[in-house]
Amino acid sequence: MEICVIGTGYVGLVTGTCLADMGNNVICIDNNKEKINQLKEGIIPIYEPGLEELIRSNVKEKRLIFSTNLSEAVKASKACFITVSTPQDTDGSCDLTAVISVTKDIAKSLNEYKVIVNKSTVPIGTAEKQKDIIKNITSVPFDIVSNPEFLKQGAAVDDFLSPDRVIIGSDSEKASQVMKEIYSSYFRISDRMIFMDVKSAEMTKYAANSFLASKISFINEIANICEKVGADVEKVRLGITSDQRIGRQFLFPGIGYGGSCFPKDVSALISVAKQNNVDSSLLQAVKDININQRELFVRKILNYYNGNVKDKTFAIWGLAFKPKTNDMREAPSITVINELLNKGAKIQAYDPHAIESAKRIFGDKILYAPSAYDTLKNSDALVLLTEWNEFRRLNIEKVTSMVKDLVIFDGRNQYNRNELKNAGITYINVGFCER
Repeated sequence: MEICVIGTGYVGLVTGTCLADMGNNVICIDNNKEKINQLKEGIIPIYEPGLEELIRSNVKEKRLIFSTNLSEAVKASKACFITVSTPQDTDGSCDLTAVISVTKDIAKSLNEYKVIVNKSTVPIGTAEKQKDIIKNITSVPFDIVSNPEFLKQGAAVDDFLSPDRVIIGSDSEKASQVMKEIYSSYFRISDRMIFMDVKSAEMTKYAANSFLASKISFINEIANICEKVGADVEKVRLGITSDQRIGRQFLFPGIGYGGSCFPKDVSALISVAKQNNVDSSLLQAVKDININQRELFVRKILNYYNGNVKDKTFAIWGLAFKPKTNDMREAPSITVINELLNKGAKIQAYDPHAIESAKRIFGDKILYAPSAYDTLKNSDALVLLTEWNEFRRLNIEKVTSMVKDLVIFDGRNQYNRNELKNAGITYINVGFCER
């Protein structure tokens, strides 16, 4: 099928590439000429395992092309996927400026029946607004479908090509048939498509992300209680996750969630609830706990140094909000590093893929090391903020020979307490208090 994907950010690039890999002819559109030129030259703006290889192979097969000409792409396509950014507005609601702008541009370019697919995360009722906008511009027939994405950064390609489910919100049988054709390869194994009305599909995205965020905030609140009563949250976690009703995913204590989805979607759903006079105390608590978790971790560091970290040098391992991505949107590392800098500390940081992203945030306020162990040179303490696999096996000899104060602050509970204790290293993590 001929498809255009409008917006070549994280969601758009993965979506367009994977749709092309499924045998469709895809035009990826963006109004950023520099980005499109880079993509044409094979320069990929995001890090996502497996994505670069897929882009190269599908460009070579001429199933995937990049362009700035939206009108031409819309006219040549049967389905138009909207994957532009929907950032959080100042009041916590979802900013639909880009979605509305693209909707108007699509309307002006309609030459025959099209299915317009919302892949961007949008508030409930957005499709209805889009329909009104398009009908005021053109009489050409169209349908709007909600097809929310559920891509985990670091595993997005696999998630798209082998999804748990594909949600299709459609009020038109004709549009539903087009979507079935697009995702037809999924039917070879099992029926993974779930059809529902558009509003329910829009709500499903927010509900799913808010529930996962709730699990993270729940285990972090349990961790905070464990510290006060003398329990070990790791043992508690093992105890509760062995219950199949609870499950193991997203129940790891730490310094909270970040990224482009959870913070934004929780805030947006709170805003939707408020607009409809619905109490959202649980969601508000999820949001508050997550913000507080970062502050509590900084407090652990400050308490160890009796509130004075002026001129202390901290080796920071991990900057991205999670492993296997270079994304630093809403990353806990930003809060932790800024708090330490404000207290007069010095930062030497390393991340396998997020250094360039960090430079756009911190500039020359911190030192960027070429490797994890280079951060330890002249450092007073080691601080782990992102649980990259390469950080899991700790070279204790290097740590003891290079870190002056022999202390590790672990925001992801990655290391063995007894092993570090035997090496003379003070280990401060989340959800455990030595008594």
